[in-house]
This record gives sequence, structure tokens and C-alpha cells, in this order.
Amino acid sequence: MVEYNKKVLDYFLNPKNLGVIENADASAQVGNPVCGDIIEIYLKIDKNKNNHKYITDIKFKTLGCAAAIATSSMLTEIAKGKTLEDALKIDANTIAKELGGLPPIKMHCSNLAYKALRKAIHIYLDKN
Repeated sequence: MVEYNKKVLDYFLNPKNLGVIENADASAQVGNPVCGDIIEIYLKIDKNKNNHKYITDIKFKTLGCAAAIATSSMLTEIAKGKTLEDALKIDANTIAKELGGLPPIKMHCSNLAYKALRKAIHIYLDKN
């Protein structure tokens, strides 16, 4: 049985930014065929006063285990308000650290979360 810390359980049981953004500026879906987890990320992007593009809103839908939902939720908290450049620097370790750690067998969930974000950002950049 996998044991999670209190913060992971909180982000699983009370996910932040859960849902869909209608008319999102970009969205992406990634999945892991081995475990079956699927993460969808939706982004709203604007320009700040320095003309840098940043994430004004981010939401997610995840079909998966507690760690997949918790890492998706934490990712949205970390990425919201960041410039696209800074958001692209978020990685699996950043997400796991903010959650207070993940069991090694569940680190693939934080990999999926940041890959979904990167994919959505690259889709946006390719369109604009």
C-alpha cells in the first residue's frame, strides 16, 4: 500500500483549480499507458505590463490515482501567475518538493503533470 503525506492527501481530497476553462488559450492532454493516468491542462494567457506572456488562469482534469490528482493540483498552484518562460522551468522535482515529497513509485505522476503544462505552453507558442 502506498502512503502519502498530509499535504498530498489534502491536494487530492481538496484539489485546487479543478475544472475546464472555456475558450482556453491552450490546452493539452498527456497520459501514461502503463498506469492509465490522464491529465488535461487548460491555460488562459495574457501579457503583463512588461509585455511578457503569463498564465492568468490554469485548470485541470485528471483521471488517475491520488498522486496524479495531487500533482496536477499543485502544478496549477505553482504555475498560476508565472510567465511562460518561468512556467517552462517547472519540473517533476519542483512539484514533488512543494507537496512535501512523493513515494518513489508515484514520481511518474509529477512527470505527467509538468509534461502536460509544457505541452500546453508549446501548443500556445506554436499558435501565436
